[in-house]
Amino acid sequence: MKVVVKKKDNSIPLEITTEFIKLQDAMKFANAVYSGGEAKVLIQEGQVQVNGEVCTMRGKKLRPGDTFCFNGVVYAVTQKA
Repeated sequence: MKVVVKKKDNSIPLEITTEFIKLQDAMKFANAVYSGGEAKVLIQEGQVQVNGEVCTMRGKKLRPGDTFCFNGVVYAVTQKA
């Protein structure tokens, strides 16, 4: 007998209407930070993960299917239909 454990997806969807969104803009759009300046500092300090890896590029382009994690909260970028 094979046992399959499914990970529960507790990510918060972040719907965009464009091809991509920059990481610092995504953080502001998700209300994870109050300002772009705050996002810049947090990203450069290595406090944000993109797709499970620490990212220090505030201009990192996120596309639908990408995720970012800040303060233990995971946000999933999706395309608005």
